[in-house]
Amino acid sequence: MRIYEPAARPTLYFIGVTTGKSSIMKVFPAWADYLGLRDTEIRGIDFAIHDDPALYRQAVEFIRDDPLSMGALVTTHKIDLFHACRDLFDIIDPHATLMDETSCISKRGGKLVCHAKDPISSGLAIDGFLGRGYFERTGAELFSMGAGGSTIAITWHLMRAARGKDVPSRIVVTNRSQPRLDEIKRIHEQVESEVPVEYILAPTNAENDAVLSGLQPGSLVINATGLGKDAPGSPLSDTAIFPESAVAWDLNYRGDLVFLDQANRQRQTRNLQVEDGWTYFLHGWTQVIAEVFDIRIPTSGPEFNGLTYQGEAESHATRLYLRVLGAEERIPDALAQMWCNTESLIAHDDHTVVTIKCSCYLHDTVWWRGFNRVLHEVVQCLAQQCIGNWNR
Repeated sequence: MRIYEPAARPTLYFIGVTTGKSSIMKVFPAWADYLGLRDTEIRGIDFAIHDDPALYRQAVEFIRDDPLSMGALVTTHKIDLFHACRDLFDIIDPHATLMDETSCISKRGGKLVCHAKDPISSGLAIDGFLGRGYFERTGAELFSMGAGGSTIAITWHLMRAARGKDVPSRIVVTNRSQPRLDEIKRIHEQVESEVPVEYILAPTNAENDAVLSGLQPGSLVINATGLGKDAPGSPLSDTAIFPESAVAWDLNYRGDLVFLDQANRQRQTRNLQVEDGWTYFLHGWTQVIAEVFDIRIPTSGPEFNGLTYQGEAESHATRLYLRVLGAEERIPDALAQMWCNTESLIAHDDHTVVTIKCSCYLHDTVWWRGFNRVLHEVVQCLAQQCIGNWNR
């Protein structure tokens, strides 16, 4: 068992796997100041995937009993924590009851409250990058790899009869183990929907590749497995072919991001729209912060945009080091197209080393989505071969 130190000031906890690597640890102080939560802090609590239920219970009991522990955001462990701690909550909101998950813990009037915020945050993210009427207009399907809490929330949002004709023509969910597929099927049976859903056991990426090959053009393909962040790799093989004009969405925004790399390599040839999890991250955290600290945070408009800019600290800048072969005179113009500043150009006999400091405003239209996307755009702008490395 662990020893938890009582909070010295109002504290929000982040329950995950590698919380120290998350941008929220650096973004939260700026957000707190912007929101008037100046005497607050954030702490991470890391668990192994599918950890001992007793450890989940200990963490939730500590948050419940510690006066200045205000609540928590839960990722990766949403379903496992809910099953381990359900009896500890005084109130469970309707989404959490339906989806059997905990993504947010808060306190109200001396009661411990369990929330499922993913249906809201995922809906805001999806509707933001797809726009209204996408599925009605295209007849596209939805393929989500991973049957955890995020896929439960996303499929609920998109399959509901309340959306009218703007629903996927078919939904396919794959997972490496059968119990999660059985659970999501049970939940879907409680949702009013006429969308056909297939549940496929996919212990290897070969099964996912096969599903991908049979999708309609324009389909939404989601990596909701945690691979690329919580564990290395991708649910697809490098030989997988995306449907023409598909939308590839990785729920991760950090990590090795192999799925994003695979999609970006086909972005031009298959006319793909490639999205990472940054906007999902923004909506997920702002929804939980609003709930835990009992404040209002808008989901769009100037106030929300103001929040996204608050993380523009030095720690969120991206430096990209490139070894560029030839045509050095074209570098500054190419970099200007990408909202970058060239910190240095060091010329060698056969190549030039470029150090780029990207302007990482936390805004959905100007956020750098990771090394693979940046490198792709460098190649497009310079029209020549580059090799590089980055760190944030």
